Amino acid sequence: MNSIYETGRQCFQRSIKYYNRSYSTALKSLNEQLGKELKEIENAGTWKTERIITTKQGTQVGVEGRSKKLLNFCANNYLGLSSHPEVIAAGQAALAEYGAGLSSVRFICGTQNIHKELERKIAKFHGREDAILYPSCFDANAGLFEQILTPEDAVISDELNHASIIDGIRLCKAQKHRYTHRNMADLETKLIEAVKQNTRRRLIVTDGVFSMDGNVAPLADICKLAQQYNALVFIDECHATGFFGSTGRGTEEFFENQTGKKIRVDIINSTLGKALGGASGGYTTGSTELINLLRQRGRPYLFSNSLPPPVVGCGNKVFDLLLKSSTLCRKVEENTKLFREGMTKAGFKVLGDNHPICPVFLGDAKLASTFADKMLDEGIYVIGFSYPVVPKGKARIRVQISAAHESSQIQHTINSFIKIGKELGVV
Repeated sequence: MNSIYETGRQCFQRSIKYYNRSYSTALKSLNEQLGKELKEIENAGTWKTERIITTKQGTQVGVEGRSKKLLNFCANNYLGLSSHPEVIAAGQAALAEYGAGLSSVRFICGTQNIHKELERKIAKFHGREDAILYPSCFDANAGLFEQILTPEDAVISDELNHASIIDGIRLCKAQKHRYTHRNMADLETKLIEAVKQNTRRRLIVTDGVFSMDGNVAPLADICKLAQQYNALVFIDECHATGFFGSTGRGTEEFFENQTGKKIRVDIINSTLGKALGGASGGYTTGSTELINLLRQRGRPYLFSNSLPPPVVGCGNKVFDLLLKSSTLCRKVEENTKLFREGMTKAGFKVLGDNHPICPVFLGDAKLASTFADKMLDEGIYVIGFSYPVVPKGKARIRVQISAAHESSQIQHTINSFIKIGKELGVV
């Protein structure tokens, strides 16, 4: 018995030694190549360092290496719900009743009653027939286009759409067109090209709000062109759902408030990971037929675990709050106005369309980085964005306003911008 065991052990050790030798040679080569790429990133000044948060997400956060909490002006926590006591309690209750996870995809044994409840609330909130949950909106975007577009179809996409939209479109086999950012003349040109190619189906794809500039897709004009050329309209509402528009219904409502006319797109994708609690999860909402097709064929849906019950519980509570009251929407709008007007009066150029994403334009990448570091010393957590996240020469500090910010915190941030701006010769 011992000799058999010893022979087996030696064979195993020889196989491991051989495996490690061949694997280590390949890994060594890979690491050398990756090391060079990483050095290039560092030398280009585009290395991204992650600051370590030691507290719950909120308007004030603890950061590793800092003795005092910092005012947080760079989170997607637009409604301040990431640490809302009712949302936390709902997540804890779902954890206790439904467990930590499902260990399954939805169609096997991964659908609980709370998942269906959340999908119904999402559809109700958006005024649609049905909705389908995904682990993230990245997955929702990855799962949509290849299921509804074929080589006989055309997709016409804004050039500055989010990376998840770009990746999702790459997966489909439709004829692909890209129009100049928010340029309706170019969009019409691309639609005419698609019509001339006798495409069966035409889909216009855009972000509702573009996250780097805080500007809004001209949705009323897009829908008008879609009607003229018999096209469908898709919008990604990650930076709009829950807080943009008078009741937080997003870009459609924003333009309805402006024009007094009903604006309605065909397909909406959005996220639970920003304004709606900030945990994770994404969704598609639209017609019953579309949602049923995605349940049958959507790869990220069929091959990803169900959204964890605590996240679903939090999401259900968030929609309860939003369906009950629009107070938080009005508050974030007031705070946005306070910051934008104060910064503009001080001489700063703030990009965007009256949206809580308030990019303070600086231009130079090094200046943006230095400015953000000095703001940190003032107790304010903001991040400088430069190439390749934004085009060269268009560096900025992206400030994000929350309903949870107090007016005194916003004024302190404006004063700190003015102080550092004078020190660095910006204003």
